[in-house]
Amino acid sequence: MRYLGLDLGTKTLGVAITDTTGLIARPLTVIRFPKEDYNLALNKLQSILAEYTIAKIALGFPKNMDGTEGFASARSLKFKEMLENITDIPIILVDERLTTVMAENILLEANISRKRRKSVIDGVAAVLILETFIKMEEKNE
Repeated sequence: MRYLGLDLGTKTLGVAITDTTGLIARPLTVIRFPKEDYNLALNKLQSILAEYTIAKIALGFPKNMDGTEGFASARSLKFKEMLENITDIPIILVDERLTTVMAENILLEANISRKRRKSVIDGVAAVLILETFIKMEEKNE
């Protein structure tokens, strides 16, 4: 069973996927689209959903540091609703506070160039979201 992890931005959608055991996450792709053109992002995501058998989708849910929901949270909720209209796969919101900062630190420690970091950071953030989700699933078993 595979899981998909998504890190939604205003112009990118980081996509991560697990292996067939659902335990090991890796970046799959970063979908780029014109600012806030989420329909285009969904169209590209549909081809991924058609290619892989996905059991659950973990969608990053950005909260403010105090736990409140802000504009970015509303964007993720709207995207979740749009995604639910094209698939029956369960979509689970995963708190993604600090995942981009963590992803940046991982890439800095790996001595990745600034240009390369910019192109892969959303995929790494999606992996972190997916890893958080996997831990949540393990606790529920």
